Amino acid sequence: MSTAIPVRVPKLGVTMTEGTLSEWMVETGDSVDAGTVIYRLETDKVESDIEAPAAGTLTILADAGEVYPVGTLLAEIYPGA
Repeated sequence: MSTAIPVRVPKLGVTMTEGTLSEWMVETGDSVDAGTVIYRLETDKVESDIEAPAAGTLTILADAGEVYPVGTLLAEIYPGA
């Protein structure tokens, strides 16, 4: 099996330390392409659509509606799966 590609909370601003995963746009088991919007992240009342870093099959590890620190692993993408 291929090595999983991590999907983490990105640091979108200099002072950003955490964000709210407001909504998943895909589900576990879905195939995604690099650049596909996979979740929405809310920070300081700004929402950002976050894209998949690679193509593959998505496995969600974190719940929508929760606050996560920058760098937290939210999901994994398995290429060629």
